[in-house]
Amino acid sequence: MARDLKPFFDPASVAVVGAAERPTSSGGAVLQNLRISGFTGEIIPVNPKGGAMFGIAARKSLSELDRPADLAVIVIRPDLILDAVREAAATGHRNLIILPGGFAEAGEAGLARDQELRALIAREKLTVVGPNCAGIIHLPPGARFAATFLRDMPLGPNRRGMATFITQSGALGEEAIAASRNLTVPLGSLVSVGNAVQLGITDYLEYLGAQDSISVVLLYIESVEDEARFRRVARRVAATKPVVALIAGRTPAGAAAARRHTGAQAQGEAAIEALVRDACLLRVKNLRQLLFAAKGFGSFPQGIGRRALILSNSGGPGVLCADEAAAQGLELVDLPTAMAATLRANLPGEAAVANPIDLLADAREERFGMTLEVALRDGAGAFDAILGIHVVPFMVDATPVVARMAALAPTVPVPFLYSMMGTLPGKAEWFATLEAAGVPVFNDVEAMAECAGLLARYPALKARAAADA
Repeated sequence: MARDLKPFFDPASVAVVGAAERPTSSGGAVLQNLRISGFTGEIIPVNPKGGAMFGIAARKSLSELDRPADLAVIVIRPDLILDAVREAAATGHRNLIILPGGFAEAGEAGLARDQELRALIAREKLTVVGPNCAGIIHLPPGARFAATFLRDMPLGPNRRGMATFITQSGALGEEAIAASRNLTVPLGSLVSVGNAVQLGITDYLEYLGAQDSISVVLLYIESVEDEARFRRVARRVAATKPVVALIAGRTPAGAAAARRHTGAQAQGEAAIEALVRDACLLRVKNLRQLLFAAKGFGSFPQGIGRRALILSNSGGPGVLCADEAAAQGLELVDLPTAMAATLRANLPGEAAVANPIDLLADAREERFGMTLEVALRDGAGAFDAILGIHVVPFMVDATPVVARMAALAPTVPVPFLYSMMGTLPGKAEWFATLEAAGVPVFNDVEAMAECAGLLARYPALKARAAADA
């Protein structure tokens, strides 16, 4: 049966065992991040010294609480954790996040601690996240929460939804948070699985995959404990939203490193491919592709068709984009006759009226806007996506071009992606304008085409997953 993980993502009250006011301590970081995330529930610091922390009265132990908190987060020394778990169980606390390590990964003493923790969980009917994890961040509108010592909050959702990242590496979670801001990725939910003494990848996938606020699920996997269950759950989720997986251990060197990191059993490429196929996963080969997928699906959660129009103001970038688009399986279909005729009548004679369209470097907002409007009117039904390329030469002010594209974006009935290249003095403002209009923007054309290729792979996976459901 699926576990109800609501207390870990939307608790009404959180007790922090090991809370501190020093922000550089784990307990201090968790308290700070609860507040920074915008959590509106009750925060209960627990520390033997008592007192107040960040203006919140602390309790000396969980036994001082009038009633059990929905969630207890444990951030104390490893040798004290089992006592804290026993106290939690004795005081009616049933949902725990254990952040520190010192268990199965920590030699004989850690293994003994791990076994005792497992026995406590079974005997007391506890539900436990971790140990040895970086925690959970979950930022849907109206129910924001974070119990983590990671340094920052991710960018959060956009108007079309948000990505969740379930990862067996806390460090990759940190990198994804940074990338969410640098690449404008709508990452709003993150789970660091840690040692997974009880809850694993599949449990989180099952719960988060069913949440309407989540538009795409990202996975970093080194091992899957129950592959049959994982396949069933992943197919069910993939029938409604993309499940994008970066699976480590595809080479002998990577498999050996994964075994040392999480104890993962060697898989090899053939076994990984079988898992990907049976689970209807959209597989990526590196973190860069995983983040591109999150960016693209964050705007277009149902993916795109394969027929693409490239609209550029520069020949070379158009060629590179065409090459990458073809390599990704996209089709650069011919322009419809009426569309080509209108463009030839209105563009300079040197412009390339083909796919890619080359508007020439001196194109201003009138030429960009006219071409996009003609594509929408005379090319209706011919294209599944439009890939815009905007190189910014010194003699053309890019701001009016960007404003024109952003104004037209709501009228574009197919997914619209955009890239800007060259010296970009107004990059932050230009990117923000387009992103606010629902147009994902990229630093280079190959990244844009790579993202579009990932988006185009999902519809077939979704259909296959739905047929299997």
